[in-house]
Amino acid sequence: MEKLRIVFMGTPEFAVGILDTILKNNYEVVGVITAADKPAGRGQKIKYSAVKDYALANNLPLLQPTNLKDEDFLSELKALQANLQIVVAFRMLPKVVWEMPSLGTFNLHASLLPNYRGAAPINWAIINGETKTGVTTFFIDDKIDTGAMILSSELAIQESESAGNLHDRLMELGSHTVIDTLKLIEKGNVATIIQKEDSDITTAYKLNKENCKIDWTKSALEINNLIRGLSPYPSSWCFFADKNEEWNVKIYEANLINEEHQYAIGSIICTKKEMKIAVKDGFIQILQLQFPGKKKMSTSELLNGISFSEEAKVH
Repeated sequence: MEKLRIVFMGTPEFAVGILDTILKNNYEVVGVITAADKPAGRGQKIKYSAVKDYALANNLPLLQPTNLKDEDFLSELKALQANLQIVVAFRMLPKVVWEMPSLGTFNLHASLLPNYRGAAPINWAIINGETKTGVTTFFIDDKIDTGAMILSSELAIQESESAGNLHDRLMELGSHTVIDTLKLIEKGNVATIIQKEDSDITTAYKLNKENCKIDWTKSALEINNLIRGLSPYPSSWCFFADKNEEWNVKIYEANLINEEHQYAIGSIICTKKEMKIAVKDGFIQILQLQFPGKKKMSTSELLNGISFSEEAKVH
């Protein structure tokens, strides 16, 4: 059984959960690679990645290259003498990096590959109304999320589950799957499966302002799936318009109501504590939202301080 010397590569909170589990299972992590520090927020203060915060707190050797082909970085990486690299939510690696360790480089991806290759698999699984998802470990090759698969684990997506909740459950599932993968590699028992290529594969495209905007002409189910698939981050959004004013509003939580009505699509219907948006096959009941310059709040909190006319609409 070969003793593993691991370099871990990752950036967000999802990767921290995996790294923490690796350490708690007494594997040796000889180095951590994460994104370079960058300014964030209104004050443009320098922000560390979640993985950097964790590495510093646990005294792990840390590298933050801006260029993964830089000769100095490659020398530092080689000097760590890792025989295995693990990648979780990082970036595409050049061949010179993923070929370096003798046992290879494997990635944990938060989907059941080959479906949902790409940047936002957790979000798109919910947005597209999937009833199941999972995680997959695979050896990295020269394309994105296409390498030979090692292990996959599946779980059901709950009917009203948000992306945030699914993220946490997949992080736990991914932690177990990575440990199972490490055990196979230690024993030399890895049997991989080549990913099939066909036209039905669904891609997890990068999220942007346009594909996060709510299209109120869609069905109540599609709209609700978009809202929960983007909650809490980056959040769905739309424009609220009333009395010659317009606001860019984020929507974090909603319910769908399948019910016939005579309202125009996009009409805002309010009581003192409740807000519904008319759609073609019912209503979307808004539960949590955020107006510009205000904190995230429940609909009842918002309606304590603002009222809408009968002409109010979303678009």
